[in-house]
Amino acid sequence: MVIAMECVGTCIGEASPSEAYFISKHIVKFGEYVLLEYDGKKVLGMITELKRINPYIPKDIHDPEVVDRILSIEGGNEEFIRGKIKLLGDTEKYEIPKIPPKPGTKVYKADKKILKKIFGSGDIKIGVLANNEEVEVCLDAKTMVTRHLAILAITGSGKSNTVSVIVNELVKLNAMPIIFDMHSEYVDAKFASETNVLEPKLNPVFLSFQELKKLLNIDEKAYIQERFLRMAYKEAMENVKSKGASLMDEMLIYLEKTADTKDLTQSERNAVSGVISKINDFLDKYEDILDEHSPDIIKSLKQGAVNVIDLGQVDEDYADVIVSHVLRRLLYARKNREIAPAFCVLEEAHILAPAYRTTLSKYWIDRIAREGRKFGIGLCLVSQRPKSLDANSLSQANNAIIMRLVEPSDQRHVQQASERLSDDLLQHLPSLNVGEAIVLGLMIKFPALVKIDKFEGKISGSDPDVVKEWIEMKKEKEKLEKEMKEEVEEFYSW
Repeated sequence: MVIAMECVGTCIGEASPSEAYFISKHIVKFGEYVLLEYDGKKVLGMITELKRINPYIPKDIHDPEVVDRILSIEGGNEEFIRGKIKLLGDTEKYEIPKIPPKPGTKVYKADKKILKKIFGSGDIKIGVLANNEEVEVCLDAKTMVTRHLAILAITGSGKSNTVSVIVNELVKLNAMPIIFDMHSEYVDAKFASETNVLEPKLNPVFLSFQELKKLLNIDEKAYIQERFLRMAYKEAMENVKSKGASLMDEMLIYLEKTADTKDLTQSERNAVSGVISKINDFLDKYEDILDEHSPDIIKSLKQGAVNVIDLGQVDEDYADVIVSHVLRRLLYARKNREIAPAFCVLEEAHILAPAYRTTLSKYWIDRIAREGRKFGIGLCLVSQRPKSLDANSLSQANNAIIMRLVEPSDQRHVQQASERLSDDLLQHLPSLNVGEAIVLGLMIKFPALVKIDKFEGKISGSDPDVVKEWIEMKKEKEKLEKEMKEEVEEFYSW
């Protein structure tokens, strides 16, 4: 019964079906859960605003001595808490009541049993409630994957740790997570299962024409170059299929023959020469990561393992093509039921799907965001620069784990894309500690302030110990200088 619970306050003033105000003589915390009983229901609420008030010390006092005299008077140091409660829903059907609580309604601290029932029923344990570490927070894996996820925070707030915790839990369910690792953070990580590291090798045969055009740096307005490249690509692909020839070699052969054709205009001849030059530049630039004998990357993915596509050694254009290529192949493979359902973690999502320019990845991210639910492909957009991330892509993520965000422009961008992030939660994003996050969306019954678990396996995304490196380099330099001095002294001693 609610009556047996600890009363921490009383409702005052005007209330609505979604929020109420209260006063209390108890010390309560932001993000703490409380329970109100009215309209025949037990309604869970979250404390989203707090003010500590001394009625004898008005806010317009500017003299510290006056404050000290007030505090010295008997009863002068009395204080109370005034706060706001976001009403989340009843504890049975998780629905927001249609009527508000009346003034005088008692506010009780939420019982651990109720909180464990609400937050501990998912498949993926991500952490514990920040204000009640006895209560585990678990997410619904199906909803997280099919309705997509965004993990947003400034650098150093714990994004990589959060990704690792989620992925580690997913492989325990025999899932197929795919991490597009922009900084080689996860290649040596120790997960609960095998880490299947995939080099960013590309077989040009499996590239679409648009992907190849992007890699060759053919400008969108270079219509003549694009026309000759398309003809060369079509001719070369036919020879690859019929004779097993090299795509790039066949394209060069076709273009060189075309360049010798007498009926070309000078502008056409220049365009053909330009395409040949760009193909040769491309082959020189990417010779280490092009492999015409490499199998389709989709066939290298493993279910029940953490698939890490290591993009740390390639530039942004190449990473864009790799990500675009894999997402395109994944969507078609899932439509044909060729592979298991997949969960794609896109690190540095603001680079792959930027707000104000077009990329190949951006198209396929948007496509999967819209169609992926039907075919079992989930997206996880990870970014420390939300304002630079495409708003349309971000809005498709119906789940969010939002860690510390300081810049108001980042906060506004996130709020505009997520209708579930209210103003009262938004204002507390700058004050979150490392490893703390506001978790919300369809994957969790109610928004929660969570202390994310510490991933026990090694990841290389933490900040380097620069002081230690400086000291070690100084010692190494002193050691070399000493050895050189000893060699010189030994030489002259002869």
